[in-house]
Amino acid sequence: MAIEESVGDALRECGEFVATAESCTGGLIGSLLTDVAGSSDYFDRSVVTYSYDAKLQSLAVPRELLDGEGAVSEPVAEAMARGVRDTADVTWGVATTGIAGPTGGTAEKPVGTAYIGVAYADGWGTGGSWCRVERYGFDGSRREIKRKIAEQALSDLLAAVESV
Repeated sequence: MAIEESVGDALRECGEFVATAESCTGGLIGSLLTDVAGSSDYFDRSVVTYSYDAKLQSLAVPRELLDGEGAVSEPVAEAMARGVRDTADVTWGVATTGIAGPTGGTAEKPVGTAYIGVAYADGWGTGGSWCRVERYGFDGSRREIKRKIAEQALSDLLAAVESV
């Protein structure tokens, strides 16, 4: 079974919704999720926030994070995941930010570097909401890297949904 189908089944089973904030994947996660018939049962929206301004205006990613850490960073991925979860008012937020290449990499963040954030909203007053971010490195062409990041994001989401 494809990862997007497994994610859909898991979200449908628990009656929860996901929203995505995509930078380097440019809407690919939303596209994969909506390739599955009936995805409106669990998919709310995908916000493509490619620029700094888009991250700031659409997700309220703090200017200080973007300025100090850069868009491709753990704190920005976390802010994006939390931001899309909260602005969409859904249980799950997923965010991707990275360098798909073929240019733009540095020694610290080479082409293929990606941060994927998964944010969970628990009920008010429970103190159970959280966000986890992982750093990954992928190889391949720009298109291949984008696909690998999107599939990894769905895999991370599935693992999180199954762990709650």
